[in-house]
Amino acid sequence: MGYEAALSEYQKFEFTDGPWTRPVYRRGSGPAVIIIHEIPGLHPLVVAFADRVAAQGMTVFLPSLFGEPGRPVTTGYALGSMFNAICIRREFNVWQAGKSSPVVEWLRALARKAHAECGGKGVGAVGMCFTGGFALAMMTEPSVVAPVLSQPSMPMAAGSKTRAAGIDASPREIACAKQRFADEGLSMIGLRFKSDALVPDARFETYKREFGDKFEAIELEDEDARPSERPPHSVLTIHLKDDGPSKAAEQRVIAFFKERTGA
Repeated sequence: MGYEAALSEYQKFEFTDGPWTRPVYRRGSGPAVIIIHEIPGLHPLVVAFADRVAAQGMTVFLPSLFGEPGRPVTTGYALGSMFNAICIRREFNVWQAGKSSPVVEWLRALARKAHAECGGKGVGAVGMCFTGGFALAMMTEPSVVAPVLSQPSMPMAAGSKTRAAGIDASPREIACAKQRFADEGLSMIGLRFKSDALVPDARFETYKREFGDKFEAIELEDEDARPSERPPHSVLTIHLKDDGPSKAAEQRVIAFFKERTGA
C-alpha cells in the first residue's frame, strides 16, 4: 500500500470532468468540505486536518492534484513537487495576477457532485499555499458557501509588486463572490503568518480592500507556529500547534464550515 496507508480510513475514487481525471479520497458523513492540499501533495498532516473536520460531522473530500498521496513532507520532495507544478503542469496559474487556475473548473464540478451526494446548505472549501486562492475562485459554483484561503501564495510575488498585491482570481470571479457575499450573507476566511514572504502584506491588503468585512483575516505571529525546519507558513498543517492561537485558528475554520454547511 505504500504511502497511501496514511489514507487507509478513506474511500478512494477517480473523478473526471473536462480534460482532467484525479483521485479523490472521501471520509465522514454530513455536508461536504473539499480540502485542497498544499505543496508537496496530499501529505499526512493535511490528512490529519481532514480527520478533525470529519470528526465534527462533515464529509471530507481530498482531491490529489500533484505529488504522491500520503507521502510525508521532505525538502527534496517539496522542491521536486514545486518544480513539477510550476514548470510542467498546465492546469495551474502561477505567475499571473487576476487569473485563476484552469483546474478550478474541475474543483467546481467536484463541489457539485459532493453537494448532490451529501446535502446540507452547501459545500465548504479550503485551499492551502499553492492552492490557497482556489476556494475564492470556486465561488462561481453556487454550492460553495464557505471559502477558506490558508496562506494563499499565488501568484508568486518573486520581486514583483504587482504580483505581491495580486490574487489568483479573475475580475468575474471576484465580482461573483462579492455579489454572493452580499445576497446570501456569506463571507470568507484568510489565514497566514505575518512574516510569511510567500503571502505578502500587500496581498492581504487587497483581500481586505476588495471584500471589506466579508474577509475575516486571521494573521498569526511567528511564536504561534509549531517549531519546524521551515519558516512559519502552513497554518493548518506543518506549523499548527496543539494549543494557542494557531489551534484557535483551526477551530475557527472548522466552526465556520459547520455553520455555513449546516453540519
